[in-house]
Amino acid sequence: MRVFVTGGTGLIGSAVVAELLDNGHTVLALARSDASAQAMEAAGAEPLRGALADLDTLRAGAAQSDGVIHLAFGHDFSSPDAVAKSVAEEGAALAALGEELVGSDRPLVTVSGTPAVPDRASTEADPLMTEGPVGGRGRTVTSILGLASRGVRSTAVRLPRTVHNQGSGGFAGLLTDIARRTGVSGYPGDGAQRWPAVHALDAAVLFRLALEQAEAGTSWHAVADEGDQVRDIATVIGRRLGLPVEPVPAETYGPLGPIFAGDQPSSSAYTRQTLGWEPKHPSLLEDLENIQP
Repeated sequence: MRVFVTGGTGLIGSAVVAELLDNGHTVLALARSDASAQAMEAAGAEPLRGALADLDTLRAGAAQSDGVIHLAFGHDFSSPDAVAKSVAEEGAALAALGEELVGSDRPLVTVSGTPAVPDRASTEADPLMTEGPVGGRGRTVTSILGLASRGVRSTAVRLPRTVHNQGSGGFAGLLTDIARRTGVSGYPGDGAQRWPAVHALDAAVLFRLALEQAEAGTSWHAVADEGDQVRDIATVIGRRLGLPVEPVPAETYGPLGPIFAGDQPSSSAYTRQTLGWEPKHPSLLEDLENIQP
């Protein structure tokens, strides 16, 4: 397939682009800068210059491809307004991509987070969260999955709170960044809340499998580690950085505080059984040992 990819230079996107190319697909990648375009060319992909807000460019990319994988998202979590702006931008982009593919039966693979369910690990059958700081993403993905009734093979890969590679990435990466900045490896509450995780290279395989195999309107969980306690994550970070490990107020994490404080383990049993996906790379706690002081 010729696959149009947004967000192809990120930690997850670069792994997805490599996975697609290694498995016989060609890639047209959205590139918002000269550096991104050069990185995509170096990886073996064809760049398409434009940003996520350039809806005509997105439509053009989708029109000349056999399928789309959407990964781009703004990562400014400094304020509620900044998060809301990124959510709105993504919503408009996905709407444009989806409308371009209506009636084509081509795949559109998008991304969301795994949902939080009280007292148990969430599954692929659980609905996405549609309220809270990033609830708009849940509403957008639900709408995209609804395009299955309009001739789009739309699917969603749900990513856990931490997608990691070489000790960086995801919520654990944010904990590391905050620890470096504040001098404390902190965690909200008592730290017993659990976060699921997956290695970026394992997640990339699932995106490819969803593109190739998934039926329209389906959701999949890219979860390798069902849930590590946050204080265990903070303990490894603190040891690697030589910093004390202590509880800190949820406000430390800005608009993401409520999410950081939540218990949100997740299962991928159905995904593994149905698509034959099997994570093979290091777990989060193992991978965090790559953090350099």
